[in-house]
Amino acid sequence: MTKIYLRPTGFVENPQRQEGECLRLAGTMLWFSQIEYVARDGTSTQRHLVPVREWDAFASALPQTGRARCALLLQRITVARAELQMGAHIIRLDAPQVMAIINTTPDSFSDGGKNLDPEIATEAAAAMLRAGASIIDIGGESTRPNAPLIGESEELDRVVPLIRKLAMAGAAISIDTRKALVMEGALQAGATMINDISALLYDELALKVARNSNAPVVLMHAPSQGADPHKDGIYDDVVYDVFDWLEQRVSEVEAAGMSRDKILVDPGIGFGKTLADNLAIINNLAIYHGLGCALLFGASRKRLIGALSNAEDAKDRLGGSILLAMKAVEQGAHIVRVHDAAETVQAIQVWRGLRDAAEVEPIYPPM
Repeated sequence: MTKIYLRPTGFVENPQRQEGECLRLAGTMLWFSQIEYVARDGTSTQRHLVPVREWDAFASALPQTGRARCALLLQRITVARAELQMGAHIIRLDAPQVMAIINTTPDSFSDGGKNLDPEIATEAAAAMLRAGASIIDIGGESTRPNAPLIGESEELDRVVPLIRKLAMAGAAISIDTRKALVMEGALQAGATMINDISALLYDELALKVARNSNAPVVLMHAPSQGADPHKDGIYDDVVYDVFDWLEQRVSEVEAAGMSRDKILVDPGIGFGKTLADNLAIINNLAIYHGLGCALLFGASRKRLIGALSNAEDAKDRLGGSILLAMKAVEQGAHIVRVHDAAETVQAIQVWRGLRDAAEVEPIYPPM
């Protein structure tokens, strides 16, 4: 069976200069002028780089099933993503948004457990919001390799007090958990988004909780949905294997009653993936717009940065974290999940300024 994928590429700064030769990417500030067509049949992979202006002719020459698949993927790639309704908050996705991380765990690889103190965590979150973060993502259980599991009650004790404080202060809050009871407790305390590294598969009740909540849900890829999410990371081609897995899972969650416009996808950088796997996903991130969901990207302070730069301590990975966040933004990521909110917001603001300036540059007639 041949599987077809489309990757938007050939991004342009000023779409007015290439009128009729480019398409807008998923309602973002990006426009692409080329489409990479990829067909895999299990034994070989065919690739064609097709200019947008030649796409209709190229697609019309494909067999009927191929034409239908391409039409579906291109529609998903180009349709604007709906705003996220998070309680009283509306998160627009036509420009990149920052999700700031607060880990209330004693063994956090990024902050050494300092946010286990509710007062310190509250101030840290408040500073991130003042800096321009749109969402605070709160987690109470570490999911780094070999991290110990904790019970629901302990996880709730870690996250609920902070969620209550921040919700009362008016923050848009995401709960980072894979446990249904923790989801329920966090939602009752004021969280308005669920971020599940197991894509609602670890806990058999999670899908029901998510569906009933009507909150946006992040489905992340990991090779295992058991106790160790890093287990069994073996791929034929990681870019397409992750795409296939997420496409199937989104379809399952949608069939269970959740609207696709409330589903976000995350390819799961660092979860059961080698350095080469992670780099392949990052370099081909735009392909995941073919899932038709808002795209969330998280590589902040992760090991791949240390592997590429010899930065052993997670606190020394700021430069690499910002570079990877902006690499994702430049491929249309709607939300970047980061530890260093102020610095990432500043980088995005400068990027937006450059984009705005490019789009209003005068177009001179030919000599």
